[in-house]
Amino acid sequence: MQSKAPGCLTGAVNLKSSNRTPVVQEFESVELSCIITDSQTTDPRIEWKKIQDDQTTYVFFDNRIQGDLAGRAELLGKTSLRIWNVTRTDSALYRCEVVARNDRKEIDEIVIELTVQVKPVSPVCRVPKAVPVGKTATLHCQESEGYPRPHYSWYRNDVPLPTDSRANPRFRNSSFLLNSETGTLVFSAVHKEDSGQYYCIASNDAGSARCEEQQMEVYDLNVGGIVGGILVVLAVLALITVGICCAYRRGYFVNNKQNGESYKSPGKPDGVNYIRTDEEVRRGMRQQSRRHLGNLEIEVFPAEQVMAVLGQFVHTSGVRCAGSRRCPS
Repeated sequence: MQSKAPGCLTGAVNLKSSNRTPVVQEFESVELSCIITDSQTTDPRIEWKKIQDDQTTYVFFDNRIQGDLAGRAELLGKTSLRIWNVTRTDSALYRCEVVARNDRKEIDEIVIELTVQVKPVSPVCRVPKAVPVGKTATLHCQESEGYPRPHYSWYRNDVPLPTDSRANPRFRNSSFLLNSETGTLVFSAVHKEDSGQYYCIASNDAGSARCEEQQMEVYDLNVGGIVGGILVVLAVLALITVGICCAYRRGYFVNNKQNGESYKSPGKPDGVNYIRTDEEVRRGMRQQSRRHLGNLEIEVFPAEQVMAVLGQFVHTSGVRCAGSRRCPS
């Protein structure tokens, strides 16, 4: 047998994994398997990288754990990786790379997809409290923590509802559609039989959670009562209209005309401006100053006339002014 020439590279490094798609629940541990099946190199260089959202970061490099896995991961054996207390952010692609300098094929790599499942929390449910017969109704169920995204199912009085009421003879008196992806339950027209206690369950491979029961009442619409109420309102409006008309006819809303003749400036048929005497001016001012308060007429006199009367009253009554002098008459 011919011997190999010194320095001739004959080996080729190859990798394999016992599980390329591990699935684990949150807060558990997981092993990312990377095994060298063939290599002539006794001390190959090992690197682990994390690929997430188009970003590549080191996990194991330069013989130590890097990044957000520092303190909760270790190299298992020569090449495998163990992660403790995994979280939902650990869901990603992990690439194991081996460089064997003494092999003819120096580099090999393998990609492992890690899925971390998260159990749903109690979903938020919205159920209308009361709906009239024949009207539409929509029930909502939403959960935002579970991973993978949960599916939704609705229950009425502890009985699971199908996605389409027409597909189950048991619900022939109902008309609804259930969207298990969005969690909405839509009634196109509710019936009395749709009354009951409703709750929703959100579930995925990690587990399930439900919301509290909520009551939905379906009531008959009292058409007779509505018509009667409308008639009463119309009757009241008619009475108000008649009352207003009668009040106008009897003059309750008409302003009373001023008693007495309003002063009017004399006409000027000849186009000549006349000069009025002092007596005419005072008489005109007296007429213009009359005001009415109900049936009481108040007449306001010119200031000079008031002072004359007041002076005469003081003179005749013997009232003295300041300085012990009598007031002038």
